[in-house]
Amino acid sequence: MSNSFGYLDIILLAMIAGFIVLRLRNILGRKTGHEDKVFSDFNEKKFEKFKEGIKQKQDSKTTEFDPSQRKQFLKGAEIAYENIITAFSKGDKKSLNTLLTKNMSNNFTSAIEERNAKKIKSELTFVGVKSSTIEKFEKTAEALFFTVKFVSEIISVKKDINNKVIEGDPDKIKTVIDHWKFTKKISSSSPNWYLAEIKNS
Repeated sequence: MSNSFGYLDIILLAMIAGFIVLRLRNILGRKTGHEDKVFSDFNEKKFEKFKEGIKQKQDSKTTEFDPSQRKQFLKGAEIAYENIITAFSKGDKKSLNTLLTKNMSNNFTSAIEERNAKKIKSELTFVGVKSSTIEKFEKTAEALFFTVKFVSEIISVKKDINNKVIEGDPDKIKTVIDHWKFTKKISSSSPNWYLAEIKNS
C-alpha cells in the first residue's frame, strides 16, 4: 500500500492544476470558474526524497505528510479549488472541462446552462481559503483518489435579468465547507488529476 501512496504523491505534486471554479450550488456545491496549470513531474531523486517524508497511519486511510510536503501540496490544491469555483461562477465551461471528470463536467455544464436559460447572473468574490486538510487516500484497481476538506470564505450573489439580487448578499461573507475528491487513472501517463466529487458540510 505504501507503494501506491508513493505513486500517488509523485503525480499529486505533478498535478495541482491552476484551474478552479466555484462549486455547484444546488447540485454539488457553489460556483466555479477559471483555469491555469502548473506542475511538472518530480525526477526520481526528488520522488525518493518525498517518499521518505510520508508515513502512513496504521488502521487509517489518511496519510501523514512531512510538514513541508503537506504545505506544498495543500497550497496547490487551494489554487485549484479557487480556480474551479471561479470558473463555474463565470460559466467558463471550457476551463472546467479540463479539470473535471466526465460526470462532473456534465453536472457543471447542466447547472450553467440552466442558469443561463433562466437569465440568472452569478457573481462571486473569492475571499480566501481559511483551511485545507487532506482527509484520505483511496485506491481501486483502476484509479487513485484523494479527498481534501476546504473551509473557505466567499461573497456570492445571483441576479435576475434586471440586475436585481435574487439570492445571496453582496455585503455578506459566507463560510463554506467542501469535501473535494480528486482522481487519476493508474494507467494514465498524464500528471493531471480531475475533480470527481463534491460534498458540502
